[in-house]
Amino acid sequence: MLQLPVLLLNQNYEPMTILRLKRAITLLILGKVDMVENADGKLLHAISITYRVPSVIRLRYYVRIKRKEISLTKKNVIKRDNHQCQYCGKRAGEMTADHILPKALGGDESWENLVCACHECNNKKGDSSLKHVGMHLMRKPRRPNYFTFVLNEFGNPNAEWRPYLFQC
Repeated sequence: MLQLPVLLLNQNYEPMTILRLKRAITLLILGKVDMVENADGKLLHAISITYRVPSVIRLRYYVRIKRKEISLTKKNVIKRDNHQCQYCGKRAGEMTADHILPKALGGDESWENLVCACHECNNKKGDSSLKHVGMHLMRKPRRPNYFTFVLNEFGNPNAEWRPYLFQC
């Protein structure tokens, strides 16, 4: 139970990160956060006290955070696209990163020019443009937001989190 995810908000209700329940309870005990939402009436019992299990907590003070940049790597491109080929939609098998506009035709290394692709689609496209081989993208690629990237590690967000998230 101490491994349950808890959404941490800044004082201005901006999502910051996702913590484990154990860390969230520690912050509550130390008086550094307030509980915003509890987890469906769940309780955590200690020897002499019972705590309501938090789902969303908010810092009592504002913390200025520098947004972290996500490095552009093959692994992160595949993670951004949820391990799904952006040409055919296949999720099974080994995936790779493919340049939408190939380097040979002037394409660059950017979040907007790289997508997750299965080996079959990558080989079919080769060093050609999408229009030339008659292929289409499932969705337009873009630079991922740090928080949504972290959120993807946890799968679907809890229902209690939805009012506090930007893109859910």
